[in-house]
Amino acid sequence: RRSPDLAAAVTDAGFAAGWRVVRGLPEPVAREAFRLGADLAVRRDGAGVRRLRGNLRRVVPEASPAELDALVRAGMRSYARYWCEAFRLPSMDRSAVLARMDPHVTGMAPLFEALEQGRGVIAALPHSGNWDLAGLWFVETQRRLGRPARFTTVVERLEPASLFRRFVAYREGLGFEVLAAGDGPVVYRTLVERLRSGGLVCLVADRDLSASGLEVSFFGETARLPSGPARLAARTGALLVPAFPSFTPDGWAATMGDPIPV
Repeated sequence: RRSPDLAAAVTDAGFAAGWRVVRGLPEPVAREAFRLGADLAVRRDGAGVRRLRGNLRRVVPEASPAELDALVRAGMRSYARYWCEAFRLPSMDRSAVLARMDPHVTGMAPLFEALEQGRGVIAALPHSGNWDLAGLWFVETQRRLGRPARFTTVVERLEPASLFRRFVAYREGLGFEVLAAGDGPVVYRTLVERLRSGGLVCLVADRDLSASGLEVSFFGETARLPSGPARLAARTGALLVPAFPSFTPDGWAATMGDPIPV
């Protein structure tokens, strides 16, 4: 049985190898390898896959067993695609990435108008598509327009610490300001400052990491979701918009919903 320290070292080494090796593979080879890995995980039917199946059964209760199997496989392939792209993104041609995403970004006008007026914006998004790439699209688009090309986000503090530092460096390399969840009141104060100075804050808001979220009815079940986006909007007057990154067959998309009155 591996000790916790050894397990942490192995995890960190695995991610480090991923960033070195996967980015060097031809894109079709890397995509196929991760797709096969996702299919293998589905066949093994581990705890994560069983939870995914249970969640999808709740969301699509009318699905037949075959349809549910297809949804589980598609979900795992989507998750694997995110990780493949995360390992490759630092070395991808950014202009080519933007060209593949530009036609599939919609609903951004209220966000850009608020920023131009000096009003802070909170984009609340789920774990969907490639949220890192959606952030990169915003950074590069702002840069092309000659505007401040940066936004602030909060991420879960991972273990071991060396792995967390790798992810922070990865996202900072894309142009993000990264704050660590769990770092106390300084995180909330920083978000308030960024919003009051007319900045953009992007928060993945479909998972409560603080145990202080609000219980809501979600597909017939009780779920606890974070209240941070709405609380920040109420405190600062920032515009609150839902955002939905997603995949296209050969690229990426992002849809901004209508602003939510607070």
